[in-house]
Amino acid sequence: MSQYAWQPTAEYVDGANVTRLMRAHSIGSIDELRKRAVADIAWFWDAVVKDIGFEFSSPYSQVLDLSEGAPWAKWFVDGKINLTVNCVDRHARSDNASNTALISEREDGGVSSYTYRELSEEVDRLANALRANGIGKGDAVGVFMPMIGEAVIAFYAIAKIGAVYLPIFSGFAPSAVAVRLQDAEAKLLITADGSFRRGKEVLMKPAADEAVAQCPTVEKVVVFERLGIDVPMEEGRDVFWSEFVSGHNGAAEACDTDSEDRFMLAYTSGTTGNPKGAVHVHGGFLVKIASEVAYQADVHADETLYWVTDMGWIMGPWEVVGGGALGATVVLFEGAPNYPDAGRVWASVEKFGVNALGVSPTLIRGLKTAGVEPVKSHDLSSLRILASTGEPWNPEPYEWLTRNVGGGKIPIINLSGGTEVGACFLSPHPVEPIKVCSLGGPSLGMDMDVFDPEGNPIVDDVGELVCKQPWPGMTRGVWKDPERYMETYWSFYPGVWRHGDWAKVDSEGDWFLLGRSDDAINVAGKRLGPAEVESVLVAHEDVIESAVVGVPDETKGEAIWCFCVTEDGGEDALAEELRNMVANELGKPFKPSRVVFVEALPKTRSAKILRRSVRAVAMGKDPGDLSAAENPQSLDSIKSALDSSLKHSV
Repeated sequence: MSQYAWQPTAEYVDGANVTRLMRAHSIGSIDELRKRAVADIAWFWDAVVKDIGFEFSSPYSQVLDLSEGAPWAKWFVDGKINLTVNCVDRHARSDNASNTALISEREDGGVSSYTYRELSEEVDRLANALRANGIGKGDAVGVFMPMIGEAVIAFYAIAKIGAVYLPIFSGFAPSAVAVRLQDAEAKLLITADGSFRRGKEVLMKPAADEAVAQCPTVEKVVVFERLGIDVPMEEGRDVFWSEFVSGHNGAAEACDTDSEDRFMLAYTSGTTGNPKGAVHVHGGFLVKIASEVAYQADVHADETLYWVTDMGWIMGPWEVVGGGALGATVVLFEGAPNYPDAGRVWASVEKFGVNALGVSPTLIRGLKTAGVEPVKSHDLSSLRILASTGEPWNPEPYEWLTRNVGGGKIPIINLSGGTEVGACFLSPHPVEPIKVCSLGGPSLGMDMDVFDPEGNPIVDDVGELVCKQPWPGMTRGVWKDPERYMETYWSFYPGVWRHGDWAKVDSEGDWFLLGRSDDAINVAGKRLGPAEVESVLVAHEDVIESAVVGVPDETKGEAIWCFCVTEDGGEDALAEELRNMVANELGKPFKPSRVVFVEALPKTRSAKILRRSVRAVAMGKDPGDLSAAENPQSLDSIKSALDSSLKHSV
């Protein structure tokens, strides 16, 4: 495969959403649009509002207010806008009311779907019930549910009445649920009796009960009957969903929220301390997310978007808000994406005619081990866009996805940002050539750069990813902790957002991510990202996936240790071969000190590898909070494999 995985055709460019935007402003190329969008960011975001057609109940008097400095920028000043009105209600009262808004596929094969009119009615029913139970503007409502339609109904109902949506990952342990409810001072929790995962019932109500016992602010718990089983219900506090919404039919008036009114507290775990509550608002989050789904994923109103994710991760709200804002169909999936077999994702694409599919690199690494038959046995002709996020790509799985799923004719929109970014810093656009593993360039309206430690822009070298101007989707601080917000993002380079990612811009202007900068490995004064080493390792036909960490070394400062998953284990000869491959590709100073073969790597349900936990085990330390890990037991097997490897080397 050439260095370019995608070259757009003239027909593809002509039909793209971003081409419509460029034509409206006499802009000839995506590069020209990127430049103009950061030369005058207020102009650009005003143009986005007009292009997508958002409804403000009161117009904004000013696009951007920087009177309190970039970290505290205000957007669409004096404007009144409600997220749910723009994602649900305006479609429900239009000619598109009978279009499918939402498809919810359960792991057991059941499917529920809602037109925009039906979704609006369900949202209003729950919104009325919430108001009748004392929930109003500014009250935090936790949602601890599986990835089913009711989770989205709850999302929209909370936003419609001006309350604050608190998403909680469906796989969290009680302690992780509790800390979020406590910090947000949640007044009500919406949960489910349970869910399905890999064919088994997974109870959620007991975890919710244990968490709520630690949260005196929670006055009521609403339980959706997903499994229909008996669960403990505390009298006066707990109520089943069906009973809660009963009798609350009729239209619900939308709260006339200000563009800067809070609508979501999304928590992201830091390297130290409690999770950080990212504060997102009605106007900025809606406009930024919709722009990404429109111009990066190129989703149209008559198309279907499916991202393999959870509402507890940023990509859940991303697909729901972006798809809803554009009047598209959004697909949800409850359960494991490789259950009962590796063809589950591709079967869903075929069943629902998915046009834009979002995955993670780790998910694809896992699915490709089953070969191409699960892919080829399904009709994927509806696919027009592949998208990914979560962590850096390696060339081999990237090319596998391009070749076997996309047939070499579909772009991979590889995007990156974060919960507190809302949501993307970097992304290619389907109207431009895309290099293998590249993120293309800055997301539109994002003034991105790569800095050295002194704050100088650098090219063709690894540095810190930064954003030099504010954007509408950025968090409005860390909830209840402005000092932590300033320290985390704005203190390293004053006046510039430092995100904590290693990035590189090549001489041709293409952007690549190389992992978290706090995961960087310093070998004899030379820094490199784990992804650089991992890309070499997974290029070997026997290596399925890998995690690379740096451990203290008296001579080098840090030594490179590699943890590799293979189909048939590994032997000394393979370990030495892999060490030599890295040395030949990256240079002798970066030859790994140790290669350890393991059965599995610890991951979150969103398929991120927990490298910090691997490093902790390698150093004999506590791996820390594993509440987000799907397979925490893998750390025990890693410890055993490491102990065996160390004994063998003595």
